Amino acid sequence: EKSVYESLITIDYIDALANAEEQQRLLPSDPYLAAKCRYWADKVNRECCSPYYGVLVRTDEEERMENFNKLVSGLKAFSREIEKNGDGKTFLGGDRLSNTDISLMPWAFRYYIFEHYRGEEYAIPYDEPELHAYKEWFDNVFSLESVKRTLPDKDRYLEHIGKYADSSARSKVANAVRRGVSAHEIEDDKDTY
Repeated sequence: EKSVYESLITIDYIDALANAEEQQRLLPSDPYLAAKCRYWADKVNRECCSPYYGVLVRTDEEERMENFNKLVSGLKAFSREIEKNGDGKTFLGGDRLSNTDISLMPWAFRYYIFEHYRGEEYAIPYDEPELHAYKEWFDNVFSLESVKRTLPDKDRYLEHIGKYADSSARSKVANAVRRGVSAHEIEDDKDTY
């Protein structure tokens, strides 16, 4: 009878249901840290996740590059923030994953497809100093056994995402991006299957 939807809300909902010990929670019990994590989860969703589809689905090269630059700018902001938060291994530091980490991880893992489908100019510039902390975060979170178990096969994912790369995908997200808005701006009455 009840349903919960939207990925960021669902992450928080499942975390609340799990009622885990503090170090295992994705959303800290401290109200300030919880607010900070919610803010950054939303920020990475808008700046590092939504532009992903703009790079893939848009057919105009300038629009693709605009989305890629927006994404890299979002990663740089994330990188600066994790530098402030401690050791840079995760958003909150150490091996504790937060809702912010969980929000970015699936997309960060998939960025390899840009270079495959769009060329070298779309490779994430990990060697830029402003992305040093992001790269450290990336290497750490994707080395965690709990994360590695959830990752898709890269070749299978390349095949799957090809429909987005050639702009033939029929989904609400693809339709929204083709319509000229960000992936997170889906409108059910306009972006049907």
